[in-house]
Amino acid sequence: MEAGIVGLPNVGKSTLFNALTSSQAAQSENYPFCTIEPNEGIVNVPDERLGRITKYIVPQKTIPAALKLVDIAGIVKGASDGEGLGNKFLSHIRQVDAIVQVVRCFEDADVIHVSGNVDPLADIDTIETELVLADLQTLENSLAKAQRTARSGDKEAKIRVTAIEKCNAHLESEQPLRTLNLTEPEAKSIHSFGLMTAKPILYVANVDENDLEGKDPLVDKVRQHAETSGANVVCVSAKLEAELAELDEADREEMLADVGLEAPALSTIAQAAYKTLGLQSYFTAGEKEVRAWTIPVGATAPQAAGVIHSDFEKGFIRCEVYTLEDLETHGSEKEIRQAGKLRVEGKDYVMHDGDICHFLHKI
Repeated sequence: MEAGIVGLPNVGKSTLFNALTSSQAAQSENYPFCTIEPNEGIVNVPDERLGRITKYIVPQKTIPAALKLVDIAGIVKGASDGEGLGNKFLSHIRQVDAIVQVVRCFEDADVIHVSGNVDPLADIDTIETELVLADLQTLENSLAKAQRTARSGDKEAKIRVTAIEKCNAHLESEQPLRTLNLTEPEAKSIHSFGLMTAKPILYVANVDENDLEGKDPLVDKVRQHAETSGANVVCVSAKLEAELAELDEADREEMLADVGLEAPALSTIAQAAYKTLGLQSYFTAGEKEVRAWTIPVGATAPQAAGVIHSDFEKGFIRCEVYTLEDLETHGSEKEIRQAGKLRVEGKDYVMHDGDICHFLHKI
C-alpha cells in the first residue's frame, strides 16, 4: 500500500519526506518544481507490540510492518489545466492508495509561500479544487462511452453510468468523493478511474519547532476542517525532524528529551497513515522471526494467510490464534495451549488487529 505526500510548494513536504525516509530527495527552499519525478521510500511502521512479544518469544530477527511513501511534486493552482506540469503530477496521485497532505502552519520570512501568505485552509482548498476538477475531467471523458455501452443493454455499463452521474453531482457541489456513499457494485465499476478525491486523506500540519503540540490557531483551523471531512491531523515540525534524522541514536534521544518528545514524528505519521489506509497488523511469532503483517481491516483468515504466500490462501485449512494479552498472562505459546486459550478459527474468521497466528494449509 502506498501513501502519496502532497502539498503546495514550500510547505515542507520534501523536507519531511527526507526526514521520514532518511533519503536525499531533491529539495530547495524557494524553487517550487524541484521534485519532478516522485521520490519513493519505504518506512517501518513502529509498533510497541513487537517488543512486548519478543520478551516471551525471542527471535533471530524482528520485522515490523512497512509503508511505502511517495513524495509527489508541489501542486499549484491550475494544475488540472496543466499548470506547473500539473497533469504529470496529478497522474502520480492517481496511483497511490491514500493522500498525505502537508500544510504549513507557521510564519517564516526566509521561506517564501507560493501564495504570498500562510493560510493552511486556502492551501487545502487549492489542492482539493484541483483534484475535484481533474476528477470531473476523468468522469466526463468516461461518461459518453459508458452511456453508449449501457444502451446496448450491458448491465455493468448501466451501473457505471449511475456511478458516474452520482460522482459528477457530488463533485459539482464542491464535495470530494471520499464523502460520497456508493454501492459496492457502483464503486467497483469506477475503481479503475483512480479518482483522486475518493482516496482517504491525512493532514500533516507542519508547525514551528516551538509549537510541537500544535497550539497555533492555524492548526485549529486544520483540525476543524478535518473533523468535518472525517480526516485525521498530525502535527510535526519538518525542520526539527530533518535535524533529528541527521543525528546518531544517542544524540537523537538527547534532543528528543530536550524538546519533550518520546519519539520522532515517524511513529505518529506512519501509524496515522496506516490507519488512514484502513490497515491493521497481525503477527507471526517463532524462533526465526517475529513479524508484523499488513492486512486491510475486515480481512478474513485465508486472506491474511495469502499475504504470506498466495498458496497459503488457496490451501487454507485453519488458523490457530492467540492474543498478546494471552502471551503476557501465560508466558509462552505452550502454556497458552495448555490453558485452552489457543483458538482454532476457520475460513470465515475475520482477523483482529494484533492477532498472533499460525496458519495450517495444504501444500
